[in-house]
Amino acid sequence: MEKENQISEAILKVALGFQVSETVEEYAEVDGELKLTKRKRTKKDVPPDLKAVQLLMETNGNGDVASMSDEELETEKTRLLAMLAEEKKTVKKPKDTGQVCDETPKKPRKPRAKPRKKVMK
Repeated sequence: MEKENQISEAILKVALGFQVSETVEEYAEVDGELKLTKRKRTKKDVPPDLKAVQLLMETNGNGDVASMSDEELETEKTRLLAMLAEEKKTVKKPKDTGQVCDETPKKPRKPRAKPRKKVMK
């Protein structure tokens, strides 16, 4: 049962799309020791996958998805994503505590000085 749950969660993650962070570290030998010289962190976005959406819909019993065209799958995907986004909005509303935020007004910025023109002699 647990493996089925993990598989369905993984399929849902692929169907919705996700973000992956990757770290690459380069080491160099300094005085006989390995020392870190570079660390590069990148974030990659993995877009939603239509086949995973199709598989989810088939397993949940939402009709025959295999006969749907790509356009129909795309509209169904956007409908489901909008539905999930709406659920997130309703769940994450903060409670009103009645406190008033005391913000100090920001000072207006001075306009930048124009650069001087170089005079050629």
